Amino acid sequence: MCYRLFLTSPLTLSEIRSMLPEGITADLLPPALQRFFLSQLPRARTAVALRHGGCACDLIGRRLPEREDDERALRTRYRRQEVNRSDVVRVLEAHRKRGPMADLGTDVAEAFAGFVAEHARNAGPALFLTDFAADPNREPGWPGGARQVPAAAVRRDPAGWLQEDHPVVVVP
Repeated sequence: MCYRLFLTSPLTLSEIRSMLPEGITADLLPPALQRFFLSQLPRARTAVALRHGGCACDLIGRRLPEREDDERALRTRYRRQEVNRSDVVRVLEAHRKRGPMADLGTDVAEAFAGFVAEHARNAGPALFLTDFAADPNREPGWPGGARQVPAAAVRRDPAGWLQEDHPVVVVP
């Protein structure tokens, strides 16, 4: 699954999906993960995984420009996590599925940052977390309290506002 991106929101799934730029998808988390994430944010109604193509790499600016370098970096991380070869192949196939915005040359991280800022303006605070995992059902690590980031800071730094394994609450 490479990078996973979680959103915990006071909006419903259909409201979230209606706000997303074309090509970015939101899927409900399994019940156990849903309960975990909803307990982390007051007023939260929905917890989803966000993707563009087969993973979240484009959304958070983690895809390297050269495909060979990109996949080499992923393979190295999977090796450190002792992921078996067949799972690595499966995950790299998903990673290769680029979403439509990337195919059109659109800066996906910038488009996503626009969504994050608009979500904060319309719905209020929302929790975001990204992590790296070959298993899409694995519970993410949780280092503790989330830091608050204003929506304007997300727009200023589309690829840097969200760091791996550090929960962030984006506020208007």
